Amino acid sequence: MINALGLLEVDGMVAAIDAADAMLKAANVRLLSHEVLDPGRLTLVVEGDLAACRAALDAGCAAAMRTGRVISRKEIGRPDDDTQWLGSGFYP
Repeated sequence: MINALGLLEVDGMVAAIDAADAMLKAANVRLLSHEVLDPGRLTLVVEGDLAACRAALDAGCAAAMRTGRVISRKEIGRPDDDTQWLGSGFYP
């Protein structure tokens, strides 16, 4: 079971890569998935404990704002099993 999910939606591939790098360096989280929503709009999904997800999202937002634009961010504590599968983009 995942303790928490962190979702960060950004404009631009460079912003997404910059945000993902900052998120993974800033906290003990794992990149669960990335979803390409439109050309140039991506959502990054990380997992870890709630505090780590919050720290990762803070770092990711700061990094993405330097090179692109942050659309939205969300932390989900103790996600339901079905929510976890949505975040990973994979259904068993």
